[in-house]
Amino acid sequence: MMLNRSPNIADPDGFYAELIGSQRDLNEEQALRMNARLILLLANHIGDRDVLAEAISCARSGRG
Repeated sequence: MMLNRSPNIADPDGFYAELIGSQRDLNEEQALRMNARLILLLANHIGDRDVLAEAISCARSGRG
């Protein structure tokens, strides 16, 4: 499996609004911790170590 970088989220604007809204009442540390937990939950869902390595590389280089 390769990392899918094509648009793949139904209602991306709604998702973005939900993501931003989920942090509305959090301070910076709480928001960072929530983002870290979300990343780990989604990484666990993906599960494929090669896909995760590719995602890390893309995110770090700004190719995401």
